[in-house]
Amino acid sequence: MGGMVVLGSELAATACASTNLKSIFKSSRASSPQSSVVSCGRGKVIASDTATTVETSSGRVRGYERNGVYVFKGLPYGASTSGALRFMPPERPEPWTGIRNTLSYGRVCPLQGSVHFNTDGRNLANGDEDAFLLHRGPAVTVPGEDCLRVNIWTPEINGSHKRPVLVYMHGGGFTGGSGHDLLSYDGESLARNHDVVLVNHNHRLNVYGYLNLEAIGGETFAKSANVGMLDIVAVLEWVQTHIASFGGDPDNVTIFGQSGGGGKVAALMAMPAAKGLFHRAIIQSGPFLRALSPDYSGRVAELLIAELGLSNSQVRDLQKISVDRLSAAAAEAIKKASTPSTSLHPRYGESDWGPTVDGKILPHHPFDPEALAISANVPLITGTNLNESVNGLDHPGINSMTVNEMTRLVRESYHGDTEAIIAAYRREYPRANPFGLYPVIEASQWRIPAFAQAARKAAVGGAPAYAYIYAWRTPVLDDRPGTFHASEISFVFDNAEICDHYSAGDPSAFVLSRQMSTAWVNIARTGNPNHDNLPHWPAYAAETRATMYFDEPCEVRYDPEGQGLKIIKQVEGE
Repeated sequence: MGGMVVLGSELAATACASTNLKSIFKSSRASSPQSSVVSCGRGKVIASDTATTVETSSGRVRGYERNGVYVFKGLPYGASTSGALRFMPPERPEPWTGIRNTLSYGRVCPLQGSVHFNTDGRNLANGDEDAFLLHRGPAVTVPGEDCLRVNIWTPEINGSHKRPVLVYMHGGGFTGGSGHDLLSYDGESLARNHDVVLVNHNHRLNVYGYLNLEAIGGETFAKSANVGMLDIVAVLEWVQTHIASFGGDPDNVTIFGQSGGGGKVAALMAMPAAKGLFHRAIIQSGPFLRALSPDYSGRVAELLIAELGLSNSQVRDLQKISVDRLSAAAAEAIKKASTPSTSLHPRYGESDWGPTVDGKILPHHPFDPEALAISANVPLITGTNLNESVNGLDHPGINSMTVNEMTRLVRESYHGDTEAIIAAYRREYPRANPFGLYPVIEASQWRIPAFAQAARKAAVGGAPAYAYIYAWRTPVLDDRPGTFHASEISFVFDNAEICDHYSAGDPSAFVLSRQMSTAWVNIARTGNPNHDNLPHWPAYAAETRATMYFDEPCEVRYDPEGQGLKIIKQVEGE
């Protein structure tokens, strides 16, 4: 079943907004007086020196307008990070003269070396269903260290209105992905249908964003372990300075992200440099409780230096090495640094790339042993998908799984408590077949830390936390895929119409897409996700553990999967 793991989540491109769905879903008054869906018809596009140009502190930028939404892509928020600026905190972009085009997406951070990947597919269609349902690769991605770029969708420029601003963190862990590698990330529908400003961005990842050179290079490299997160702080600072010119309210900024993007949101909630730059937070399938230790990330740096045949005194040579050589060596270093997990299932911890608890930029773990007072006044939504990483994507015969096969797999994971775990989940999901039940049990590795985030946030006091489980199943591929990792993103962005490989044009998809996107926009607008077209969503509390199930229909459940998760936590010693 290891081959079923589908990690990562990324998105973007541009497409026409939703068709008129008023007959399916009446727009919520709680969202916005301008939030009704409009039909695009034939698209009208304007790119003009006079009509689609905005002044920034670095110079004028030209975007384009399509059917009432202004789009700016690849706009620099920082300088190139190559050469002497590699592993350094971001600097302001160099100013330009005249008008700079921002009509297409910018570069993405170089990916980790492909040395460990078997690229001989032998004509198999591995990953085809995942790529199809998530609309992967709708836009060209060009890697490069000049990757500090933002993309903006807004209903207005150079005006006086101040709209909620939603800043999205793409998935792919802290290793890969970009702000435009999934169609779901396109912000046109969200901006048009809900009268908000959507910002996403690219930033440094893997070795370029998280190489801890402080012990080797001293004060010069004291921040290198977390420059990827400092890039995102620079995004939020850019938003504070410029977003009013793009129709947004700098005093009403929501950060949200999925998978690794959710982890970035959690890290920002623990960073003093980010305090005050955002006001709400949403974590989707990113149950990031702990960051890396300096011991682990420092060991990765030592292994990288050795892999390149350098001595510690040659640390500055790392800024001169080619991208291909550095990325390949980084992949080898991560491979050698990996240590067996003490848990039966891997979670965020001492592995791969990510921010380091360095006592300065990231003084504490984000949610361990508790949530932090620094973000006590920030309302939070956190949740998971029903199946997450074990699902039916690219496994056409999976529904033939027998009860005995399911029991064997659960026993391999949880040993002697197999029957009790299965019985607890069977009571929770009585109509599920064996493969319907097994992925939900395996999703405990996501569910446990996500509920911990909600509980610990609630315990701090201040602003509330809200928990959810996304459970809608696409009818595509004979209802087999399940509710897999990243499947909710297109609905959060109100993109059920353009992401039709997943929504399949199903009326329930359009309804749920509007329900979820309105909830996300409402917490951005008011700090509360509730609206007229959704059952009342209570804040999470240890006593009730209220959790919204996003499905057809939506409903609130109290302490969902509680007994099964309790047994699993006991097995894993938590």
